[in-house]
Parts: sequence; C-alpha cells; structure tokens
Amino acid sequence: MAKLPKKCSFCGRPESQIGFLIMGINSSHICDECAIQAAEIVKETQTKGPVPDLDKSTTPKPKEIKSFLDQYVIGQEEAKKFLSVAVYNHYKRLMQEKQEDDVEIEKSNIIMVGYTGTGKTLLAKTIAKKLEVPFTIVDATVLTEAGYVGEDIESIITRLLQVADYNVKAAERGIVFIDEIDKIARKSDNPSITRDVSGEGVQQGLLKLLEGSVINVPPQGGRKHPDQKFIEVNTQNILFICGGAFDGIEKKIAQRLNTRVVGYGAAVETENIDRKNMLQYIAPQDLKSFGLIPEIIGRLPILTYLEPLDRNALRNILTEPKNSIIKQYVKLFEMDNIELRFNPDVLEYIVDKAIEFKLGARGLRSITETIMMDAMYELPSKKTKQYTVTLDYAHKKIGRMSAHRLKTA
Repeated sequence: MAKLPKKCSFCGRPESQIGFLIMGINSSHICDECAIQAAEIVKETQTKGPVPDLDKSTTPKPKEIKSFLDQYVIGQEEAKKFLSVAVYNHYKRLMQEKQEDDVEIEKSNIIMVGYTGTGKTLLAKTIAKKLEVPFTIVDATVLTEAGYVGEDIESIITRLLQVADYNVKAAERGIVFIDEIDKIARKSDNPSITRDVSGEGVQQGLLKLLEGSVINVPPQGGRKHPDQKFIEVNTQNILFICGGAFDGIEKKIAQRLNTRVVGYGAAVETENIDRKNMLQYIAPQDLKSFGLIPEIIGRLPILTYLEPLDRNALRNILTEPKNSIIKQYVKLFEMDNIELRFNPDVLEYIVDKAIEFKLGARGLRSITETIMMDAMYELPSKKTKQYTVTLDYAHKKIGRMSAHRLKTA
C-alpha cells in the first residue's frame, strides 16, 4: 500500500508546496506559514486580554518609592518626593471605585526642570524598575507635526504599546516620560517666520494626549506602514512626566524676581535670593516666557526642579549608588579576574574636573572613561591580578585630552 504524502492539517497543501512541516501527535502536521499566522492570531488576541488588577495592599507607598530611588539617585530630595507622590496617586487613581458622590480623581502630570547631568532621565529609568504598570521614555527632539520629516505625536503611545506587548488595556494605565521637553519650546514670538513644525506645532499636538482622549495609534510607526490598521488607545489614565534642562531659563526667573520690587525695598528682598540656584524659584510663567504655550503648562500642573549638583553630591555619585560609576568599572575588571582599586585622591580629581567643565554627573563618566581607556585596552591581555589607579596616572591621561572633547562626549 502506497504511503500518503504529508500535508498541512490546516491549509491542506502538500509538503512539496511549502517550506517545512512541523509534526504533531496522531500524524497531524502544520506548515511554517500556518504556524506564523497562528502566532499572529494569538498575539492579536492577547492585546485584548484581561489586565491583572492592582492590589492596594501591595502598591508601594510614597516613602517606599522614594527609598528605592535613594538607592540609585543621590540628592534631589524634592524631585524624588514629587515623583513618588505622583506615581502613588496614579496607582490610587487606577484603583478608584465609583463612589456615590461621583468624585473622580484627575491625573496630575508632572514637569521636571533641571540642569544637564542632574539626574532627570536617571530618575525616570530608576522608577521604571519599581513600577507595576507599563513605562516608557520618549525623546521630544524627534517629534514633528504630522506630515513632516520626524516622528508623529502618536509615536509616543506606540512606544507604550510596544512595552505593554500591545495589550491596549495595560497601555491605557501606563506612564510616559517625555524627555527634552524644552526642545519643543516656541522658537520665536514672531508669527510670520517659517512654520515651527518641531516647536509650537508639537505642543499643540501633545495637548490631546496630556488631557486625555481616544487617539488612533499606528502599531508599527506612522509613515513606514501606511496600510496598517490603527489601534484605538484612550490616554485618559496615562500619566505623563516631562523633563527638560530649559537652558537659559534662569534669566527669565531673574527678570521676574527683579521686576516684582521697586525702590529701596528691592535691595533687601533680593538679598535673600540664592543666585547659584535660580531654578528653585521657577514658576509656570517662566515656562511660558521660555516658549511653552499656556495650554500645555495648564496640563502639566505639578512643577518641580532638580538641584544643581555640588561637590559632595558629585563625590557621592561616584561611589555610593548601587550602580555607581566606580562600581561599574570594578565589575568590568572583575570579569577579567582583575581587582581594580582607585586611590582616594583620584576620585577627588575626577570631581574637580567635572566641576571645572560644568558637565554635572554625566561628566563624571566621560572623565573616568578617559582615565581608564588605556587600562581597559591593555590589562585584559596581561596576567595582572590587581591594578590601582593613581593620581599621577589620572593626570597623565586627562592631560592628553582637550576640554572640547569632554564637552562633546
């Protein structure tokens, strides 16, 4: 009796017309194309699947969230407190039940202002480790109005969908951190200039996302797949946290503070102003002067700032956090069975250089990388078991590098 040719139990095509067959029990088979199609059906079904309920008993309290941030971020007590409370309230808002008084808790989007290298993005990345809801970080510098080169506003929610494995219900209760929000500030007050497609136009587009509305999101990006089906996402319960350096906003703050007083009383009141940290006096009107439109400022009701890093903070950042810069290099050398040590005066020297070039915490990494580059190149090939970085060695390596290279690192 002739043996029957193998064929796919789903589409019925014989083995000669397909790539390969996967055999199951009872002589059943599935071809590669049917397997791929089945996987897509399962994935599409999961996007509409149930979302696990948040449990109030296991929800981290503000102090717990801040304690977690303290392990990775040095200083910035004010910003960490604001962020912890906002995230905790976001959890409570998601868990709120319909009450008889119909009181609905509105979301409180945040905007954080701080100099470069003070830890805005680090705060966002760190808090993402603690959260039980989808979290994504997007860069506002690539956003443009629809129809122009760049990414559409809706791509922000696309990123959140990707993090949530395209589970729409999960994405609708997520948190989005929009970095470099200051880069979409209005470029000029003159309405007759060339269209500002990456400034005010983006701000106008962000309004519907921040306020809360149902938007059509392209699951794979906007322009590369014009034939794709759109996914409807309600942003009503998505919390938005924005961060930016707002370089030069200190001048706006100083102007506002100086115009409030006139006459002999001016000298007395301005004496109490800490001119080394003008950001602590920031107010919504300063953001408006910088170039954010009033509508978007109104949808970011919580305004906080990050302290400029002083010498002690920079020194602690080098060694104290769980993932501190020095611990990272020690770990790298440990993987080559080399015990790495830094003399204390080397750490002080690194901090001095970071202050000199005004690079903040980001500069610490650039300087340390420059000092360690030759050692990381040479030592893995040698039989060295222990290596100590001395001040003379650090002087020698930094001396070969110009300040310009540091500032562009």
